[in-house]
Amino acid sequence: MKEGIHPKNNKITIRCACGEEFETTSTSKEYRVDICSKCHPFYTGKQKLVDTGGRVDKFRKRMENK
Repeated sequence: MKEGIHPKNNKITIRCACGEEFETTSTSKEYRVDICSKCHPFYTGKQKLVDTGGRVDKFRKRMENK
């Protein structure tokens, strides 16, 4: 690798909306995520609607009208 052309990797903490935190490295300073492996339905086995911006409600309204 060439010297001096790559961005610096920082040790950061990723924070989820559920409160989970874990450390990794990244070129960014900080990450905040809405859903992680601790609260995602695929990993937990619990069905939960992940609604961003009311998309689920909009879809239900469209389907009710048909």
